[in-house]
Amino acid sequence: MSKYIEKEMRDLEKSIEYHSKKYYIEDSPEISDFEYDEMFYRLKTLEEQYPEFASANSPTKRVGGAVLDKFEKVTHDVRMGSLRDVFNFEELVDFIDKTPADNYSVECKIDGLSVSLIYDNGEFLLGSTRGDGNIGENVTENLKTIPTIPLKIDYNGHLEVRGEVFMPKENFEVLNEKRSKNGEQLFANPRNAAAGSLRQLDSRITAERKLDIFIFNIQSCDKIFQTHSEGLEFLKSLGFKVIPDFSILKTPNQIIEKINQIGQNRTNLSFDIDGVVIKVNNIKKREEYGDTGTVPKWAVAYKFPPEEKETELLDICVNVGRTGVITPYAVLSPVRLAGTTVSRATLHNYDFIAERDIRIGDTVIVRKAGDIIPEILKINEKKRKAGSVKYKMPDKCPSCGEPVYREADEAAFYCTNSSCPAQLLRNLSHFVSRNAMNIDGLGEALLTLMIDAGIISTPADLYYLKTEQLSSLERMGEKSATNIISAISQSKNRGLDRLLFALGIRQIGEKASKALAAAFNDIEIFFTLGVEELCKIEDIGQITAENIINYFSHPQTRKLIDLLKAAGVKTIYDSNIVDRRFDGKIFVLTGTLPTMKRSEAETLIEKYGGKNSNSVSKKTNFVLAGADAGRKLAKARSLGITVIDENTFLEMLK
Repeated sequence: MSKYIEKEMRDLEKSIEYHSKKYYIEDSPEISDFEYDEMFYRLKTLEEQYPEFASANSPTKRVGGAVLDKFEKVTHDVRMGSLRDVFNFEELVDFIDKTPADNYSVECKIDGLSVSLIYDNGEFLLGSTRGDGNIGENVTENLKTIPTIPLKIDYNGHLEVRGEVFMPKENFEVLNEKRSKNGEQLFANPRNAAAGSLRQLDSRITAERKLDIFIFNIQSCDKIFQTHSEGLEFLKSLGFKVIPDFSILKTPNQIIEKINQIGQNRTNLSFDIDGVVIKVNNIKKREEYGDTGTVPKWAVAYKFPPEEKETELLDICVNVGRTGVITPYAVLSPVRLAGTTVSRATLHNYDFIAERDIRIGDTVIVRKAGDIIPEILKINEKKRKAGSVKYKMPDKCPSCGEPVYREADEAAFYCTNSSCPAQLLRNLSHFVSRNAMNIDGLGEALLTLMIDAGIISTPADLYYLKTEQLSSLERMGEKSATNIISAISQSKNRGLDRLLFALGIRQIGEKASKALAAAFNDIEIFFTLGVEELCKIEDIGQITAENIINYFSHPQTRKLIDLLKAAGVKTIYDSNIVDRRFDGKIFVLTGTLPTMKRSEAETLIEKYGGKNSNSVSKKTNFVLAGADAGRKLAKARSLGITVIDENTFLEMLK
């Protein structure tokens, strides 16, 4: 009996994989969805009844189910490098001149997340992210949920392929629409959505996001290929969804013509691309040309310039930020741009509007800065409507109605009311954020409910909340309320540096907060400080010092601090310095470290008395450089500053 059950399960697996390939890759289904679902759920039922016969690469893994504590690190056998970018046809022709070959492969550059897939004896064994090129993360279970990745192939040797995981435009729109209805933060673009979806610890979430993949390279294989295109045809025969519309071309003119053709059709594709990849097709030629140590000499990526579109400026509105800054933004007639529908764009500040004489009703040219943030480049004056008037900033806050002011020599306008409702939500969101007081579970949606219910009006109110106050809110049970009260209580011991940052004083970031806390280790001292004393602290200038003094001069600040202290919030600074071996030393971090996050390295530097800086100067003592280090590394070398890697850094800590 068991022999027949096991055979049925294997037969079902083969049949499901065959029809998945027909549906997802070849776009030529042979059976109805109902028939496919019947087979799928029959296999799932058998696996539940006979788990001993379930395959590790069963098609039922497509729906997810594995929940991980964290992703394991994976060291790539073949480095997953990046490509050199070229931004014009002159640079492209120069590349071709330096790498003469019989022909070149010209392919779309998919805007997604690069991954490696490893197969042994026909079974999908391991899938990992690119990471820093040498070390990635094991995301095998999540990759199994992507229907276009074959879980089994008809090849008994070893095979490693590289592909780009992406989210189709249509799926991205549906996902963001769903997140909008749920009050969740929207993804900026399909690439961000794909990256966030692939790195979910719960593979069921990944499965729901409906990701896709294109395979574009063979990393290693027992089989020998003469050309790149031959390898892609081999992958096609195995059932992989390879990079679409790749062309094998000979001359620069043919390649440029193809790039222009792809660029013109870019917006009609169902997926996002940010350029075109040009590769020497012959494998032996590639080996001859080699690489520079960081990028191959036999391939480049031609990057498209940011897409620009015309649309109508329907209105100019303003937002009130957490520090009272009033920022204008444009409301646009919706336009498709760089893969998403854009209906708003940044206007930066009033000076930006005035310099360009941007008016409501204008036809404007819009693009996405870095293909992420929509911005207005200029107006089309020929299409300006008769009777349009110059824009003026509001003289009263749109949220609370209090007067708006602008300080001399500043671009920003401010609301004068520190109790402004618009500022309250942003102040509280900042106060509870990870790098501030780090109160887990308190997002904007819940904070809004609490403000609307009248149970909080200042950050101090958080520390006086009762479980029953929270549990009475919409969609808030007693267990969730208890967890949040516990998280609030745990945040009391974050220390003075985190508290100073959480208060949201203008121009006081994390580094300045640490420097101030270390210099004046009790919050009470800040009520007595003058400009001269504050300016002695590194990176604290006249204007920043005045902002600090102004903040601590307000009666409501005195009341807030008193309430926080009475609730048991720690308002003194405990130095975490282990010893002072780096005393007086300034470090600059650049690139991606092999095993450490930058924040971890920065914490260690401070533990041993050192300081972190964002910019390289003659005062810098060490530049800690990782993979893909850029201008900071070049500047350090030009100034003769000591450059160290992670291993050297760890040796310095021993």
